[in-house]
Amino acid sequence: PGRYTPARGATYPRGRFGQSLRQLAQLTKADLGVEVAFADIGGWDHHVNQGATQGQLANLAREFAQALAAFHADLEKIAEETVIVTMSEFGRTVRENGNRGTDHGHGGVMFVLGGPVRGGQVHGRWPGLEREQLYEGRDLEVTTDFRNVVAEALSRQLPGANLREVFP
Repeated sequence: PGRYTPARGATYPRGRFGQSLRQLAQLTKADLGVEVAFADIGGWDHHVNQGATQGQLANLAREFAQALAAFHADLEKIAEETVIVTMSEFGRTVRENGNRGTDHGHGGVMFVLGGPVRGGQVHGRWPGLEREQLYEGRDLEVTTDFRNVVAEALSRQLPGANLREVFP
């Protein structure tokens, strides 16, 4: 791993997530039969001083975006047949708390990207941000089951996948 040079000038951000994607790119490009892989990025628990365009949340979102961009560039031609699903079940409250952060809540987000994805669309139901539109008056309601999204990606990318085994 220490001798691996990413392709096309891809520069992974320092940190565990960037290094995980760098290693996934290396394994995928080595043609070892990788069909499904997983990497996670922690640190989204911002109860205090979350920040706006500058701060903890912005810094983490920047690292997330830079790592995904580097991964896509590094995959080169393989990127055209690779699907990346990002997801979070780590919801936060809609409103800021008294410590300039957010508390645990419901909600989540998924991004699906890659060569075979027809992107540029937002799917799901948007309930709104008014108090009466929020789950328990404080959180975004979960409107899309992540299993539906992952199942579609798997069935298209790995047509023989037994979805009953993946989601018992």
